[in-house]
Amino acid sequence: MKRDFSEFKSFIRGKKVAVVGIGISNIPLIHFLVRLGASVTAFDKKDKSQLEDVIKSFKDEKVNFELGGNYLDRLKGFDVVFKTPSMRVDCDALVNIKNEGAYITSEMEEFVKYCPCKVYGVTGSDGKTTTTSIIYNLLKEQGYKTWIGGNIGMPLFSQIEDMTKDDKVVLELSSFQLMTMDCEVDVAIVTNLSPNHLDIHKDMNEYIEAKKNIFKYQKQNDLLIINDENKITKTFDREAKGKVLKFSSQKVIEDGGYYKDGQLFIKGKKICDKDDIVIRGMHNVENYLAAFLAVNECVDSSVMRKVAMTFEGVEHRMEFVRELDGVKYYNDSIASSPTRTLASLKGYGEKCILIAGGYDKHIPFDPLAFEGYPYIKTVIIMGLTKDKIKASFDKLEAEKGIKVPYIIVSNLEEAVSKAKDISKNGDVVTLSPACASFDMFANFEVRGKKFKELVKLLK
Repeated sequence: MKRDFSEFKSFIRGKKVAVVGIGISNIPLIHFLVRLGASVTAFDKKDKSQLEDVIKSFKDEKVNFELGGNYLDRLKGFDVVFKTPSMRVDCDALVNIKNEGAYITSEMEEFVKYCPCKVYGVTGSDGKTTTTSIIYNLLKEQGYKTWIGGNIGMPLFSQIEDMTKDDKVVLELSSFQLMTMDCEVDVAIVTNLSPNHLDIHKDMNEYIEAKKNIFKYQKQNDLLIINDENKITKTFDREAKGKVLKFSSQKVIEDGGYYKDGQLFIKGKKICDKDDIVIRGMHNVENYLAAFLAVNECVDSSVMRKVAMTFEGVEHRMEFVRELDGVKYYNDSIASSPTRTLASLKGYGEKCILIAGGYDKHIPFDPLAFEGYPYIKTVIIMGLTKDKIKASFDKLEAEKGIKVPYIIVSNLEEAVSKAKDISKNGDVVTLSPACASFDMFANFEVRGKKFKELVKLLK
């Protein structure tokens, strides 16, 4: 039974609340908390000049601001702290204030705890955004009032009073959001797991344990959906408290979802052909199998097929930008890990000119070279990781005698220019960085939009 939101309203009224991080999800949260009667102080490492427009948006509300260098030194004397997702709970500032007796939480934790309707939570290393979007479209097409949030869409906690028990909510949940999650998710989907975000997590084990929180607090009637072809996720059924369904793109699972002879099946029933699916690649077949399983009890198979035939994918995910002189350009900026880039490369059906590199998340690039070389014509390397990526392709040549041409560039502008120079009629050029964007761009969306802008300017 979901907790009644009136409990939270009573709890938060009159409390001294700190919101750490004045980002996309926390701005609506701050407005909401003020409306509920809390005394709110917003914290951010950016200074007043950088947040001028945001501060102006609160001019009619009584919100205090603690900004700039050493901003966390002032995190003292609060009853409740809403942390930004990537902030570790074992950082000194949070440990200290927790010892003072403060309640530490996040926008997403409180939303899941009090959400009145069925919650579908999607996590994994790759495919989260696409699978979340597919589930959202399936439920919406079936006629449900459906909300999408988490890592994508709009922040939902501030809209919780507009939701009813008959609505559906679909959330993309990152390892950061899940690290401290201790509430029930009705339907949990884990697409796959591979090394990622090791710049934030202490090690791979901590990353995996964070992901497990999506199903650890489920009850007997809840559902967990896992990838049976991923060596990590396939064993999650041993710890599941609710029902488990598995999907596979390589073998028949009669009681789950599977791909066979060019067709997708759910519990033995054909849903659609692979060729019906607009978005390319076997990784998207797996995304659809997971999504179909998640909604199988409430969405008609005809609706499933219709969505497969009409959903054109997520922006920045193998997104076709344009064709120029017979060369096709794709924006795959969302590919922020080597495994995600590999999955995309396999989906184009031919060798690509790959633009890769960016912020260092401390994950290995050998898989990109050793598994990716059959799909790469030339790799154009940029960003903080350029030397690490180069080293992996040098290692491939030294150990296997396989040489993949590479070009090292200084920025995205130069990368796009080089790609045009070396491409020929029939080639595919893809920005699929295998890295986060933070060395050059605020996020992968900004990086992707810049790439599209540069490609559209080519003549």
